[in-house]
Amino acid sequence: MQLKIMPKKKRLPAGRVALILFLCQMISALEVPLDLVQPPTITQQSPKDYIIDPRENIVIQCEAKGKPPPSFSWTRNGTHFDIDKDPLVTMKPGSGTLTINIMSEGKAETYEGVYQCTARNERGAAISNNIVVRPSRSPLWTKEKLEPITLRNGQSLVLPCRPPLGLPPPIIFWMDNSFQRLPQSERVSQGLNGDLYFSNVLPEDTREDYICYARFNHTQTIQQKQPISVKVISAKPNRERPPTFLTPEGNTSNKEELRGNVLSLECIAEGLPTPVIYWIKEDGTLPTNRTFYRNFKKTLQIIQVSEADSGNYQCIAKNALGAIHHTISVTVKAAPYWILAPQNLVLSPGEDGSLICRANGNPKPRISWLLNGVPIEIAPDDPSRKIDGDTIIFSNVQERSSAVYQCNASNEYGYLLANAFVNVLAEPPRILTSANTLYQVIANRPALLDCAFFGSPLPTIEWFKGAKGSALRDDIYVLHENGTLEIPVAQKDSTGTYTCVARNKLGMAKNEVHLEIKDPTRIIKQPEYAVVQRGSTVSFECKVKHDHTLTLTITWLKDNGELPSDGRFTVDKDHLEVADVRDSDGGAYTCVANTTLDMVSASAVLSVVDVPNPPFDLELTDQLDKSVQLSWTPGDDNNSPITKFIIEYEDAMHEAGLWHHQTEVSGTQTTAQLKLSPYVNYSFRVMAVNSLGRSLPSEPSEQYLTKAAEPDTNPTAVEGLGSEPDNLVITWKPLNGFESNGPGLQYKVSWRQKDGDDEWASVVVANVSKYIVSGTPTFVPYLIKVQALNDVGFAPEPAVVMGHSGEDLPMVAPGNVRVNVVNSTLAEVHWDPVPLKSIRGHLQGYRIYYWKAQEGSLKRNRRHIEKKILTFQGSKTHGMLPGLEPFSHYALNVRVVNGKGEGPASPDRVFNTPEGVPSAPSSLKIVNPTLDSLTLEWDPPSRPNGILTEYTLKYQPINSTHELGPLVDLKIPANKTRWTLKNLNFSTRYKFYFYAQTAAGSGSQITEEAVTTVDEGKLAMASRQVDIATQGWFIGLMCAVALLILILLIVCFIRRNKGGKYPVKEKEDAHADPEIQPMKEDDGTFGEYSDAEDHKPLKKGSRTPSDRTVKKEDSDDSLVDYGEGVNGQFNEDGSFIGQYSGKKEKEPAEGNESSEAPSPVNAMNSFV
Repeated sequence: MQLKIMPKKKRLPAGRVALILFLCQMISALEVPLDLVQPPTITQQSPKDYIIDPRENIVIQCEAKGKPPPSFSWTRNGTHFDIDKDPLVTMKPGSGTLTINIMSEGKAETYEGVYQCTARNERGAAISNNIVVRPSRSPLWTKEKLEPITLRNGQSLVLPCRPPLGLPPPIIFWMDNSFQRLPQSERVSQGLNGDLYFSNVLPEDTREDYICYARFNHTQTIQQKQPISVKVISAKPNRERPPTFLTPEGNTSNKEELRGNVLSLECIAEGLPTPVIYWIKEDGTLPTNRTFYRNFKKTLQIIQVSEADSGNYQCIAKNALGAIHHTISVTVKAAPYWILAPQNLVLSPGEDGSLICRANGNPKPRISWLLNGVPIEIAPDDPSRKIDGDTIIFSNVQERSSAVYQCNASNEYGYLLANAFVNVLAEPPRILTSANTLYQVIANRPALLDCAFFGSPLPTIEWFKGAKGSALRDDIYVLHENGTLEIPVAQKDSTGTYTCVARNKLGMAKNEVHLEIKDPTRIIKQPEYAVVQRGSTVSFECKVKHDHTLTLTITWLKDNGELPSDGRFTVDKDHLEVADVRDSDGGAYTCVANTTLDMVSASAVLSVVDVPNPPFDLELTDQLDKSVQLSWTPGDDNNSPITKFIIEYEDAMHEAGLWHHQTEVSGTQTTAQLKLSPYVNYSFRVMAVNSLGRSLPSEPSEQYLTKAAEPDTNPTAVEGLGSEPDNLVITWKPLNGFESNGPGLQYKVSWRQKDGDDEWASVVVANVSKYIVSGTPTFVPYLIKVQALNDVGFAPEPAVVMGHSGEDLPMVAPGNVRVNVVNSTLAEVHWDPVPLKSIRGHLQGYRIYYWKAQEGSLKRNRRHIEKKILTFQGSKTHGMLPGLEPFSHYALNVRVVNGKGEGPASPDRVFNTPEGVPSAPSSLKIVNPTLDSLTLEWDPPSRPNGILTEYTLKYQPINSTHELGPLVDLKIPANKTRWTLKNLNFSTRYKFYFYAQTAAGSGSQITEEAVTTVDEGKLAMASRQVDIATQGWFIGLMCAVALLILILLIVCFIRRNKGGKYPVKEKEDAHADPEIQPMKEDDGTFGEYSDAEDHKPLKKGSRTPSDRTVKKEDSDDSLVDYGEGVNGQFNEDGSFIGQYSGKKEKEPAEGNESSEAPSPVNAMNSFV
């Protein structure tokens, strides 16, 4: 189906006029091409009220179009203006615009008047508005002598301006001689008439240069009034008074305003204190979106005022003493305004039509018609025309009916003039839209395909899609009256070629256009809200997806404006980075993605936070002896709320420059009641705190010196201790200047013996912290008190503390010293305490001096003996002496100790420690190995701890599988240091265990291993084996066997690891003593042997416990079971940790033993 533009008669009411009106509205949308005959149309003209600058040439505009081109003429003040007779007036060629050359000669006032332009051709005449030309005026103020104004503080004042009348009216403002605007407030403000109003004057209003200025914008000149001098007498202000209005006067007034203008209502009141102004509308509310308050709410403005804004408005002035009101009755009038202006009418011969001119206003405007600039009543008669009030109806028009009609709607406030032509043409259709126009539209948006057309009679429009003219369904397409085809929601399948066809009875025209649908631009990752601290760097990301056939540009905006031209802002593709962020960088950042067809945007807000700015305007009020109120104004919180304020104080009298914490208050408070101390010269400062930290301190407040008072507290830390046996030193922590509460700080020091009946002795000392009482008995308890005082009085009664006079050395030594030897290294000492009076001081304890000495030489060598000291705190009468050496001769004495020192020593007491077990032999070496013998050499123990009775040697063989053979036990006399073992097996490794004995028992052992030499026959066999081993085939075979064994071992280890950890520690314990390896009960074969300490080599000098026993392990799970002679070490979990080594190391004393594993050579030698 085809879409057509056709008159929709069925939707209109019945009647000929309604049908003609509909057709007229459709035709009015058509523009007549300029190549066709048409009456003139005014296209440009000067404003109705045309104020000119008298210093420049006068240009009065009048432009028009038409076919044929129109000619122009002018009237001035209602009569023909012959421009040819005035050499200063010229008309622009092809135009009606006049230029009056007044700059060379003539005056602007000569050409003041009402001008009207007429554009005429063979089809009619169009006229312009009446253009009232007036030169602007900026007259001077009249000369006047202004007397100085003198008035009392608190009186009201009005300074008149009364500017000269200018054209247009000037803009008024008040300044001083330095061209600085005078400050205005609720108390001082400028009225709409330019006067300066003071609700009440203050002494600071005194000045001699109140100057009213008038600025004439049209001529760009400023005129000034003579300065006005005002002097305010700084006497006691007038009594407070309720408000009265300075303007307007009386209780009621009237105001008239024109529709569309700005309604300004003003109320200015005087009073003391300064009144506040409120506005209400009686029987209604003020329009919310059009109401504004100016001049500190003294002026109410309503923009775009309409008739509905008429009514009574009330202003209320109020202060603490009362309130008054004034009612302003507002009437809104209206100059004429269009409801329906007449439109150009194009008809074909024989058609009907109409021109409609409808306007409104207050009062109702009068409608009049003109034909070609002549009142229609005196114009030639036309049988096709009929006038019906604001409508002219045309029927069966002919070419001679072409003309220009003017509609004039006027009332007392103005007029409207509109030109509308009737052009009778017979023209076949033509399409004005360019052929093959390409339209590109974003998917899911409306597509509008133009088909501008013209024809007379009015053509019908049809649209087709595709080369074969597929029908367009009217349920998804909209055809507008101007021929445009609208696709409300364009999809990808809307792409294609569309054909527009225009037809009337005189012919047909068509045009093709093309439509392409593009993918929309989308922001797939929007910038995100960011909160950053000042000085840091922030980045915004904006990822965009768009149609690849369109060019994309990404623009970043800040607060809907361009980014600052600052090197800190870096834009890189879809990223925006801001470095060194400042407070001014906070705001909304918008990513705008543009193509030629669409635009999308996304915004994120950047909040720049920081510690607060410091508070300011600190003020002290309510100043009392012991309190003051501090108030302040918070600084900017820098986008992070203030949580608290910290208040500090400085005592300029006692600690200048040192600030102390006073208190903290909530972040919502701006005042604090502060407790004060007497005789302090206070200054305060405030710091604000938010989540990022604290601000810098505010500027200090003014200083406030509190009155002096007696001290509130006494000194603390009062003590009495003697430094000599005959004195008492009384000390205390003095009060600081803040605590002194007044000048002349001193201390009254008092004392007396605790156990006597003496009166208090006292002395007043200056501001010190110590007083010494001489001539006291030794170590006597005293009662002491220290009281503060100043020039105002004494502090409260102080607390009494107890002290002691000086100590002296104790006089008596402890008696009945007894020694009990516990064992070979420990002794217990007992003594009797000394009498308390003989201590002559604070008992601190008893001190034992003890030393090791040779019998019979105790006194002779005493100077060279190293003494050891043990101190026992308090009143203990016994103590233990640990760490003694066995089988030794000791001496000791005991002394009592006080704060002065030690007393005399008790008589020396001697005692002996019993024998102990010896230490291990100092060394053990195996020398001179032969086929069947080994020789052992050793050094005695470094600490025998008694008399050695004998040595014990135990040894046993070790075979190639690390199994231990039978253990041989041998006793050796104590005087020997060398021993040879014979009848040993050749080429066999032996392990030796060697220790000394005293009567107390066996000492620690030392271990060693050695190998007897190799038999000659075996050595020859090994030589031959080596010869075979040099053969290549044998080497290859051994490598293959070794690789196979390695693979098997790895498999075994992996499988074993899966089963859990190896109990290696259990095998370590099995080697502690050879006695744990007995021969097997059944056949006497060797027991199983394994290296201790995770198969580490045996170390020289390793020891076993003195009990000589180690339990046999229950588990036979040994690493040897899985690899005979494997040269490696393993963790407790069975993992490989390093290569096998045969190096010997000494074991720490009293530690676990370790045995040396055989080297590869020894392993070969021990192989049987």
